[in-house]
Amino acid sequence: MRISMSLPRKLLEEFDEVLQDRGYNSRSKGIRDALKDYMLRYQWMNEMDGERVGTIAVIYDHHYMGVLDEITNIQHQYTDHINAVMHIHMNDKQCMEVIVVKGEVTQIRELTEKIMSLKGVEHVKLTSSGVKDH
Repeated sequence: MRISMSLPRKLLEEFDEVLQDRGYNSRSKGIRDALKDYMLRYQWMNEMDGERVGTIAVIYDHHYMGVLDEITNIQHQYTDHINAVMHIHMNDKQCMEVIVVKGEVTQIRELTEKIMSLKGVEHVKLTSSGVKDH
């Protein structure tokens, strides 16, 4: 099935560079693989249950009005699940927050998805591992 999509020029240029570095012969194959990876990560995240420990890496445009306040407000809603937050100035436009989390995966997933939905947030990545009792 054919689809059409609009992408910012810079994103497409960066995607094309990745495709070239990885030896892809077509954009379509690269997009299919990227979509499959995205869906697998989403399914993996949704199949988990129980207690998890991990990090949420958030990259955002700090010039976007109110985005830092919104991120902070969301973090305040999940203080029982947040162990630490580190703020990094990446360049004159972008900042990164690394949020260390521990708790029920449903709450961690909810926290992650709330941050992902914010305007001004450019990228969010949750990395987590199960917590085992000894």
